[in-house]
Amino acid sequence: MDYSSEDIINHICDKIVAQKAHVLSTYNASKSRIGYFYIDDLLPEDIAKACFEVFPDKSDMRCLNTIREYKYVSAQMDNHNPLLEKVIYAFQDERVVQLIGELCEIDTLYADNSLYAGGLSLMAYENFLNPHLDNSHDAERKRWRVLNLLYYVTPNWELKNGGHLELWPNGPKKEPIVVESKFNRLVVMATHDTSWHSVNKVNAKEASRCCISNYYFSPKALKPTDKFHVTKYKGRPGETVKNFILDTDAKLRTLVRKVFKKGIRKNPHIYKKDEES
Repeated sequence: MDYSSEDIINHICDKIVAQKAHVLSTYNASKSRIGYFYIDDLLPEDIAKACFEVFPDKSDMRCLNTIREYKYVSAQMDNHNPLLEKVIYAFQDERVVQLIGELCEIDTLYADNSLYAGGLSLMAYENFLNPHLDNSHDAERKRWRVLNLLYYVTPNWELKNGGHLELWPNGPKKEPIVVESKFNRLVVMATHDTSWHSVNKVNAKEASRCCISNYYFSPKALKPTDKFHVTKYKGRPGETVKNFILDTDAKLRTLVRKVFKKGIRKNPHIYKKDEES
């Protein structure tokens, strides 16, 4: 079945409006630390299942395997099934952006057509993402990164499988809040200078956690204390040596960015469209 972009956008808008009370309750209760909310059954089940069925294999994605993270990513959407591009850009429609901005009380909000650090991510057996703060800005350092949107499409994904989002409202030395990566669930979380988050290790051997992600940006930071920073990683509680290494890594990368404002090399994780090639 062919799903139109307009239909997908309308489904998202209708679900956000229908879940407004739940969203506001969750976000307002959490925004003093790390504001977040989630919406289940976001799209009709057949569309969500179709996204999973056409999701690229990890062999067709870029593998990130370091002390910081282990996962597979892709932002080059024209290499994949067109449905995935329709869904990812549905979240960038002005109507969707405006609705989410109103819920989170952010006056001016921009989606990112280049998918800088967004796009598709797949996490297979033993993949993980250490506690971290997202890079504070967009690629040009003109706008603040303020919201992270994660849409999960793996059917029957259970708590025991791992691969779930973790929020650390009291910092990565305390206990996290686990937000399950449930099928057809959209999670929206605030990003600022204390929004530590991670993904716990995947335990499932036969399936992978598949996610469609976007970032929203704004001319103003969410918090008055926000300052420019690179992506910063930490070890988990008890990972003393890893924590030292990751702290040193963050300081070195911060030093580089003080000298080279946009980095030494352009981040390869963007959507390079034909006219830009």
